[in-house]
Amino acid sequence: MRLTDTQEEQELLEDILERSKPPIPPECQHLHYLLFTPFRYGSPYGSRFRRPGQREGVFYAAEAVETAIAETSFYKFLFFVIEAPGTRLPGSALEHTAFSVGCTTPFCLTLCASPLDTDAQLWRSPTDYAACWDLADNAREAELQVIRYSSLRDPRGGTNCALLSAGAFAEETPKSLQTWHIYPSTRSVRARSENPPVSLEFRREDFGNDPRVMT
Repeated sequence: MRLTDTQEEQELLEDILERSKPPIPPECQHLHYLLFTPFRYGSPYGSRFRRPGQREGVFYAAEAVETAIAETSFYKFLFFVIEAPGTRLPGSALEHTAFSVGCTTPFCLTLCASPLDTDAQLWRSPTDYAACWDLADNAREAELQVIRYSSLRDPRGGTNCALLSAGAFAEETPKSLQTWHIYPSTRSVRARSENPPVSLEFRREDFGNDPRVMT
């Protein structure tokens, strides 16, 4: 909005930007942008169940909002404190929106329960995702859409979900939107939601299972 003077100019600019983006995959055309975005864009960087440069997308979520905030807080801490030393910490809160969405699938892989939890050392590395990439490739070949796994960032031991296909969404739009304010510091990350009122704090030692974080 700072670049435009009228609503018409803003809509024109947004239309130009939209045409420059990759096309929305056909299976995502009916979905809200918050849901289809992870399947729209490639990335040169890898994530736990997506190889670097892999075209197939992954929608990462958590089964509880506290776990999602723990994951977000870890990466804020990693960026501001570990990977960008000397960077000035934000002077005000970082605002994020948490939301929920229903998912359904006839089969999924659960890595945090028997029998796959016997190989937990393969799935729970904080930095080496090679085994998870192989697993996700095999899951896609078997047409499995969802992988459930333990969060490494949540000190309470919450569970995450990785949707390998947009076909796992049971709803077209997100719901239960919450505004969260996140305050990173050199010792911890605090997070607050006003509706409902929730306050969380993640200390540096909570992230100590990652070798990049010195406790």
